[in-house]
Amino acid sequence: MNSIIEVLLSHRSVRDYEDKPLTDEQIEMIVKCAQAGSTSSFIQAYSIIGVTDSNIKEELSKISGHEHVAKNGHLFIFCADLYRHKQIGELENKEVLDSIQSTEKFMVAVIDATIAAQNAAIAAESMGLGICYIGGLRNDLHKVCELLEIPDYVIPLFGMTVGYPKKINDLKPRLPLEHIYHHNRYQSDPEIIASQLNDYNKTIENYYHNRTNGARRETWTEQISRSLSKKVRTYIHNFVKEKGLNKQ
Repeated sequence: MNSIIEVLLSHRSVRDYEDKPLTDEQIEMIVKCAQAGSTSSFIQAYSIIGVTDSNIKEELSKISGHEHVAKNGHLFIFCADLYRHKQIGELENKEVLDSIQSTEKFMVAVIDATIAAQNAAIAAESMGLGICYIGGLRNDLHKVCELLEIPDYVIPLFGMTVGYPKKINDLKPRLPLEHIYHHNRYQSDPEIIASQLNDYNKTIENYYHNRTNGARRETWTEQISRSLSKKVRTYIHNFVKEKGLNKQ
């Protein structure tokens, strides 16, 4: 097993960081690694906002509901970004809005940003740093855009806290490979899926029991079904269109 695979397989979210900022060199290297990620048709439809202002971080912490958004070594915000591509159309005197506003280009921008973020995560962890993705920024994207002065055709998708870990949790067991990897065709047999889920439930129940010294005993299907039974962030459908994306 090489060192890259070891970094990938040892990933866990870190939410408790030392009070030590990243250096400019570390930040630059993480961003360069993010940029080295694959991008559809070389369109590079994403941007990264680094947040160091303590007041802004505190406001973003309140929006997300996570204290570590304010207390970390550095906070990155990853955005799907087609704003510069609108400028390209104006620069080259080409009509590009129909393309920019399409669902296809919206998906391209989201995928580009996500690939860049995962490259950044791997780079940070290879430096001995910890990371945590922050989807909670989507609790109020209007406020996030106001705080970060984000224009139309740009959607902040998620944040990523990075820093020196104070504490590292045990690895959380992922779904077994046979749940995820389908050979030649999708395995959709409900009985097989149910059997697989029952086995995985036992693994997760034991994980939570051991991690919390018996305070929590919950299966994966209990956790996920409870989460999916609640409607959350339903405003995002309209928000994306307000920003000029995913309109057709």
